[in-house]
Amino acid sequence: MLRPITPADNPQVAHIIRTVMTEYGAVGKGFSIEDPEVDAMFEAYDTPRSIYLVLELEGRVVGCGGIAPLRGGDEHTCELKKMYFLPEGRGKGWGRALMVQLEKEAAERGFDTIYLETIERMAEANQLYQKMQYAALPGQLGNTGHSSCGLFYAKKVPA
Repeated sequence: MLRPITPADNPQVAHIIRTVMTEYGAVGKGFSIEDPEVDAMFEAYDTPRSIYLVLELEGRVVGCGGIAPLRGGDEHTCELKKMYFLPEGRGKGWGRALMVQLEKEAAERGFDTIYLETIERMAEANQLYQKMQYAALPGQLGNTGHSSCGLFYAKKVPA
């Protein structure tokens, strides 16, 4: 079940982010694993134009992802942020379901473009982004601080 994050979810979400990023070697300076918000995701996304959702299966949070205004970007662009799934949440369509919901949330919040950053090693995620019609970009947008990401995508928000 996809639902909005609650304060009680913060430790589980931080664990997911750190576990998955470490699994894919996305650790160190320039990766979002270093962002201060990792330990307080509810608070970081508790703003009018942001939302963070979690995937709960059998009482356990096994996936997460959200949107927020793109730091250093224009007011019409949001960023898909910190979308990760533990192995038990993968390969079952939950990533697609989460992205579809976040695209709806972006439209409701007045965004017309969703931007995201990732790395080549996250092959499954890249395949999903491409299937969801996200177009590869030649470089970074905004000022996310994630200088170690090498792949960038964007999509016009479906009306």
